[in-house]
Amino acid sequence: MPVQIGAKRDSGFDDPLGMLADCHRRIERFLKVLDIVCHRAKGRALSQEEAPAVKASLEYFRGGGRRHTADEEESLFPRLRGQLSASDFKEIDGLEHEHQTADALHAEVDDLYTRWLSAGTLDEADAARLAAAVEELVRIYAGHIRLEEDVVFPRAAQMLDAGAVQAMGDEFRRRRA
Repeated sequence: MPVQIGAKRDSGFDDPLGMLADCHRRIERFLKVLDIVCHRAKGRALSQEEAPAVKASLEYFRGGGRRHTADEEESLFPRLRGQLSASDFKEIDGLEHEHQTADALHAEVDDLYTRWLSAGTLDEADAARLAAAVEELVRIYAGHIRLEEDVVFPRAAQMLDAGAVQAMGDEFRRRRA
């Protein structure tokens, strides 16, 4: 990813909640690429600018996107469940359900874009399916990210002790090794 002068540096493993928020910015950027291209390039082959941008976005969601979900579901959410009352589990359960829905949509988007890249074109029905799947991902992520950043992450910052935060950072590091 290119470096932007004056941009905030990404968080490190010592700040796993910051890493999750940084990842949200990448999700938003790569999703925006997929959204813009599926609408702008409808009915034609992808340009020399669009094709690599789409490939990079798909690759991000295959790797970084999956690690992000694992970071939340395997490191953050279990620790929160250990601190929360049973009634508060509904938020986390809802977020996990959205992860499953998003995973299925990402698989569809990946398949359709891969076919488009390979064949050079996408028929009208598949283009409509792609646009609908991308739009649904945009909708899901908008609420999902807002809930995590406005409610879940601040709650985690208050509830989790330094040892739990360090353990999460260690787990994040192992997922990336």
